[in-house]
Amino acid sequence: MRPEIIKINSAEPEQKLVAYVADQLKAGMVLGMPTDTFYGLAADPFNLRAVERIYEIKSRSRHKPLSLMIESVDQAEELAQDLPSSFYLLARRFWPGPLTMIIRAHARLPLKATANSGNIAVRIPSAPIPLAVLKAAGLPITATSANLSGQAECTTARALKQQMEERLPLIIDGGNSPRDVHSTIVDLSSGDGQWRIIREGAVSQEQISEMFEQG
Repeated sequence: MRPEIIKINSAEPEQKLVAYVADQLKAGMVLGMPTDTFYGLAADPFNLRAVERIYEIKSRSRHKPLSLMIESVDQAEELAQDLPSSFYLLARRFWPGPLTMIIRAHARLPLKATANSGNIAVRIPSAPIPLAVLKAAGLPITATSANLSGQAECTTARALKQQMEERLPLIIDGGNSPRDVHSTIVDLSSGDGQWRIIREGAVSQEQISEMFEQG
């Protein structure tokens, strides 16, 4: 079955289309959607069947937790426990934007979504489509890159359709990705307030170091 393709304006997302996408996510669908970096696989992280489907689609190791897009710092506080002060400094400086932070997950989040690690990776995207969908759905959304493990990330809906073939029932076409580089991942899960960069991407280590030096 060919995927349904829905074109949504990347600058001013049409509310009716956004509401439709949000309803599909809340119903347990896994779909392809643009973010502020690459296209991602969007699903409800509280729906265990949808989470399992993401791992199946990507042929991804179950030992790798999924990253989540969130709407606000308040939502991060609902998903996490014992957030360090460094989290708030980084959020104030780089959110919305391509910085993903690994934090300790609250017990309410299914262990499957954390790959049994007890950690989650979160960010607030700086793009209208995912922000509109997050607001309409009223829940965090998975944001793992929409590509098969070992293959290139997708910057267009067309590339995503070609790579995924019939694996996805719905793809949101929001045009070209605004960036063709990953978000930077910072690990804050140690519990002692320390931070370390797991993957350097759109936000450089120098930018992060300078921010902490300035306080």
